[in-house]
Amino acid sequence: MTMSNKMNPKVDAVVGRATKWHEEMEKLRTILLDCQLTEELKWGKPCYTFQDSNIVIIQGFKEYFALLFFKGALLTDPHGILVKTGENTKVGRQIRFNNTEEIVQMEPVLRAYIDEAIEVEKAGLKVEIKNTELDIPEEFQDKLDENPALKTAFYALTPGRQRAYAIYFSAPKQSKTRESRVEKCIRQILDGKGLHDR
Repeated sequence: MTMSNKMNPKVDAVVGRATKWHEEMEKLRTILLDCQLTEELKWGKPCYTFQDSNIVIIQGFKEYFALLFFKGALLTDPHGILVKTGENTKVGRQIRFNNTEEIVQMEPVLRAYIDEAIEVEKAGLKVEIKNTELDIPEEFQDKLDENPALKTAFYALTPGRQRAYAIYFSAPKQSKTRESRVEKCIRQILDGKGLHDR
């Protein structure tokens, strides 16, 4: 291993504490570090970068273990293994695993996908997200109209964060529930935070 792709002590600590998916994490780390990526700890998870750009992150869930490609939507996916993480996901894509054997069997394919993700980054490719109109519920629009600071803070958020709030506020059928959700999130929006930021 070269110095550019050595194990990060912060990630060692996280992997060392993992009770679930420990073996899978170790296997993926070995592959990722061998692909000339830099190991970092971001959002409490092992994240792999190329020239300071995020390429992939390791994610553990109850039902499965995943490797998320930050620009997965730009990969060709010849094996049809990339999964959207949610119906509103625009860019990221996961490859999901249930055990270490799957990672071992897929290693050549994983390396090819990782290499392609690095090439996408080197080429400076970006996902073109159509700037679809945000469907802002009336209850939130009223708050934006009466509170200029809130309006400024909301439109200063990234488009993805704006969309997450709009979807969250629009979901309930009852106006009272929508109002309650808006009220609970005002402070967070004013603080420049997204729905899931802490």
